[in-house]
Parts: sequence; structure tokens; C-alpha cells
Amino acid sequence: MIKNRLFNIKTTRMFTMPLFLGCFISTAVMAQQSVAFNGGIPVAPTGIAGQKLGAGPWTYATAEGLNIKVEVVARGIELPMALTFLPDGGILVVSRPGKIHLLKNGTTTEIMGGPPSVFRGESGAPATVHGYLDIALHPDFANNQMIYLAYTKPLPNDEHGVAIGRGRWTGTTLVDFKDIWGGEATVNGATRLAFGNDGSLFITTSGNDPQDLNTAGGKVMRINDDGSIPTDNPFVNTPNARKDVYTYGHRNSLGLALHPGTGVMWQNENGPNGGDEINILKAGANYGWPIVSLGRNYTGPWQGDGPNHVGFEPPVVYWMPAIAVSGMTFYTSDVMRQWTGGLFVGGLRMGEVPGTGHVERIVLNENMEELRRESLLVDLHQRIRDVRQGPDGFIYVATEEKDGAVLRIMPAQ
Repeated sequence: MIKNRLFNIKTTRMFTMPLFLGCFISTAVMAQQSVAFNGGIPVAPTGIAGQKLGAGPWTYATAEGLNIKVEVVARGIELPMALTFLPDGGILVVSRPGKIHLLKNGTTTEIMGGPPSVFRGESGAPATVHGYLDIALHPDFANNQMIYLAYTKPLPNDEHGVAIGRGRWTGTTLVDFKDIWGGEATVNGATRLAFGNDGSLFITTSGNDPQDLNTAGGKVMRINDDGSIPTDNPFVNTPNARKDVYTYGHRNSLGLALHPGTGVMWQNENGPNGGDEINILKAGANYGWPIVSLGRNYTGPWQGDGPNHVGFEPPVVYWMPAIAVSGMTFYTSDVMRQWTGGLFVGGLRMGEVPGTGHVERIVLNENMEELRRESLLVDLHQRIRDVRQGPDGFIYVATEEKDGAVLRIMPAQ
């Protein structure tokens, strides 16, 4: 009996161990076959990328019982980045090639008077440089006609850096354009603009030094409308700190929106592989990047010490997997009353898969805590770069594609 048991045990090991090892080897081989790498970084699959936008319109039933129609306002705009609304019903759109487009009365016109910019590379590639980044009207635009642009400014020695400038709108062109902030080679990449209720201008920046208060990278900056520094900025009296820094510890930020009830600025930023987040900005606060994150490194391991924000300001909303968050707006109109009070966020791609861009609608309670979210326009397979509420109560969306478009979301009749 004892000999038989020993024999059975040995026999089992002889057959089981090679099978286990074979499974392990097979799994490793399968992983290598299914994921391609470039410089150690996984290459995104392209099977559903680059799909052309249909003619539209499209109709959808949504979660809150609202039936919507989505129609094309304009198309043929190369890589639109941001849009804003003129009081006369026109829409201004800035694009990555460094152009301003006016959409009005069913026509699209290129506007002159903007600054020269640097543009190259495919979006998301290491060498990507965006020409025009964002556009905003001065809060007193009706009287001063001032328009603000964020753009990538050419610098000597083939360098470039994000700058903010402003010019006066004549109704057909931009004149007297002048820089008021930036133009440093150390700041490049995603930038958004938004005015606070007090007229100050918030600017998001990217960079490799988000924890260093003496640099502009990886921060949210705050300046006056003429480029001067507000006296109540949190670091105006801090040695070795830039006086225009408002918050720090940020990654690539593609969204800014003023909360209509509290008047506090909200910001979103892209995590690495996951960990996209929405933050409520608090003067002087540190949001943790790159020390902490709710996302993983692109090669798989957790960023930093794993998914946490211990010791830093945590986000109010986050994503895993990432959706590559972009433009953001609070919906305040009652035209689509089922959505009133909701937060709308664009996404360029979900889970590192091109062709999965969409809009997400987020419902929050009175304590700014997330209750639920809904994905919209998923079947269009477009990179959503900007989302804004129009003066007509409809929602406008810019698709960052080679043949880019501006879409309008409205109630279905």
C-alpha cells in the first residue's frame, strides 16, 4: 500500500508539472503574440480606428428618458481642438494646424490675425506638437471684443513652448494680437483656458516638473486678464515659487470648467494607462502627479506606489480604464431638462484602444459625489476633443479627426 501511494504521487508529479509548465509557456507566448511594442511601450491596435463620420443625423434614447438627435454643424476642419460661441451666433473653432475657423450661417471661413505656431506629428505620438490649443472670450467681450488663444509658439534653435495671447475681434478677423503669458521651451503639450467669476484667467500646463513650484510645468496657473499676477494667488509670498501657480502636481490637462453653483474651477487630466481624473481646484493644493496616481504605467505596473492619493488632494471622479478625458462642461440649460446640472466630458479613446472616443455624462449629488455616468456617441468612433454648452441650450462637440467636425446634440422632435 505504501509503495503504491508513493508510486502514485511520483507518477502524478511526473505528468502534472510538465502540463503546468506548458500552460505557463503557452500563456507567455500568447501574450507576446497579441501585444506589439515600440521602444518598450505597447502599440495600440488600429482595427476600429480611423472610421469616417457618417452623414447623420443620428437619434438615441438615453438613460434619463431623453431622446436626442445629433447632427453635423460643420465638417472638413482638420483636427479641431476647441470651440467657443460669439454673441452673434457664430462659432469660433481653433485647430491643431494653427488655424481659426468661423462657423456661421452654414459656412466655414478661415480667420486671419492669429499668431504663427508649431504643428507636427500624429496625436499621441512622442513628437506631437499642437499648433492652436484653446480659445476663450473675455468675460466682458461685448464691450472689449478680446479673444484669448493658447498656442505653441516657435522659439529660437528649433524649440517651442506654449504661450497665451490675446487680440481684438473685428467681426471678420483678429487684430493687435499680443502675448501675455508663457512662451517657455519647458512648457509644451495640452493647455486649456477658462475665466473665473472674478475675471482671472486659469491656464493648465503640461511638463516634466509638476512638483517644482519654481517651474510652470504640470500646474494650473492663474493670471489677470492682462497677464499680471493676482495678489491673492497662493504662492505670491513663497520664496522660490512662481507667483502665477495656483495648483500643482498635475499631468496632461485637457479640460477646465467653472462650476455654475459654487463658482469654483474644475479641472480634468489624463492619467497614464488608467487614472484619468476630475479635480476640484483648491488654491495651493498638490494633486500628486507623478508621486501618486490611480493609473498604471503604459507597460502594466502601477504608477508610483499603486492606486492611491494618500497625502495629496484626491479626485472627485476617476476612470479605470482611461478614456483620455478632454473638453468638459456643466450643463445649465433646461432645454434638455433631464440633463440639467450634469457634467459632460469628452473622451479621445477608452482603454488605450483607438476608435473608442465618446462623450460621458456624469450625475453628481449636492456634495459633488458621483452617482452614475452614461456613455454617449460611442458608435460614431470619433476622438472627442471638446464639449461645450451653446447659448441655445444645445451641446456642441468637436471631433479631433483629420476630417474633423462640429456636432450638435439637441432634443429629438
